[in-house]
Amino acid sequence: MTEEAAPDRGGASTDRASARARAVPEHGDSGPAGTRRAAGVAIGGLVCFALLALAMTQGWSTAIDEAVLRAFRVPTDLSDPLGPAWFEDTMAEYTVLGGYTVLFTLAVLLAIALVLLGERAAALFLAVALASGTAVAQVAKRFFDRARPDLVDPLDRTMTSAFPSAHATVSMVAYLTLAMVIVRFVPRHGLRVYVVVVAVALSFVIGISRIYLGVHWPTDVLAGWSLGASWAAICWLAAHFLSRSRPPGHPMPLGHSRM
Repeated sequence: MTEEAAPDRGGASTDRASARARAVPEHGDSGPAGTRRAAGVAIGGLVCFALLALAMTQGWSTAIDEAVLRAFRVPTDLSDPLGPAWFEDTMAEYTVLGGYTVLFTLAVLLAIALVLLGERAAALFLAVALASGTAVAQVAKRFFDRARPDLVDPLDRTMTSAFPSAHATVSMVAYLTLAMVIVRFVPRHGLRVYVVVVAVALSFVIGISRIYLGVHWPTDVLAGWSLGASWAAICWLAAHFLSRSRPPGHPMPLGHSRM
């Protein structure tokens, strides 16, 4: 009788894992073009933020800031925002979408779903991007310590300084990062573009609502958008290069090249 070779269980497991990996479509844009675009957003956002910070600290933006704030109010009564009462309520509801409660709730729910799907690296990427983006926004606020607008009566409570807008910064980081994770599972290019556009549009509306409610100068919001987009791109690049630097067969610490 001839002895039969024992089955190579480890090799079979590796083959099955490789098959599953091949079965997952590479929907994200992680090639050289995608990396260049992300680097461009990261650098461009930081440059815009620096220019806005310079304009703010030197007082160059004061006239424009005041003019835009006045444009959102009834000329004869700066305590009254333009538009009917329902529009004011709508802006107040939109601003909530950029609050920490909503953003962190969405992030936690998606992170749980990703873990259940076995996408732990993507869940970690989401958590790290949002937590670090929040920290960056708060550090910048404390550093610049800009006073809130006193030109008009604010229609929302505030507890921190103005520059940059945390609603604009963190919503841009959060919604862009959520979009980066979601597009990993979207096969069609047009739909992936739609997801990213929706993410940017949400942050845009949230930022406008902060100006409309009189709690931020326009440059606060512009700086927040710039910093948020830059930080989201930096997190994507970090995840991308970390995933590329891992040896084959090792778990990725955060993110994935498909993002």
